[in-house]
Amino acid sequence: MRLVHPPIHPPTASLDELVEAARAGDAASFEELVKRTSADTYTLARRLVSDDDDARDVVQDAYLRAYRSIGSFRGDAQFTTWLYRITANCASTHLGRRRRHRHDELDEEVDVPDVKPEHDPQAAADGALLRHQLEDAIAQLPPRLRAVVVLRDIYDLSHAEIAEHLGISESAAKVRLHRARRRLRTQVFPLAGEAGRIDPEEHAHAV
Repeated sequence: MRLVHPPIHPPTASLDELVEAARAGDAASFEELVKRTSADTYTLARRLVSDDDDARDVVQDAYLRAYRSIGSFRGDAQFTTWLYRITANCASTHLGRRRRHRHDELDEEVDVPDVKPEHDPQAAADGALLRHQLEDAIAQLPPRLRAVVVLRDIYDLSHAEIAEHLGISESAAKVRLHRARRRLRTQVFPLAGEAGRIDPEEHAHAV
């Protein structure tokens, strides 16, 4: 007796149901996954490559890779986590095509101050301005430094995961992160003194 799986209706199915159906070869379910995740995927790609056209290319490549690999997705992580790791890989590949060979010297570890608004309108406005300044500063970083900041401080990947997805050593990932945070600190907090220094492990999401 052959078991018949219940039909999946993509627009009303849960994300997990869509993933299972897509793994079984249901193209409509994968298309629904794309619809539900495309905005976040584009946001990540845009942060990594800092160009609208390049970001669209990265997103297209990421979904193509995801479609080809969905059958082997084991579910060890959430689908969205798996997808943004693919996106990070695609962004790294894309940037690698444009990358100029350049040597980065090791800088000392410098951390970005953790500035959080209090619960009042002026502080909230100041916090919004600071966030905007940080986002602008991140966008101006060289691609190889911007990638580690985005993956570490926004998407919370470990140094080992960053190294794996960017194809670099873990020590190189740490060096690039320190260099990136140093540049951000210099640009956004040029007058910050020693009192503004923080522990990077306690305040990894300062940026």
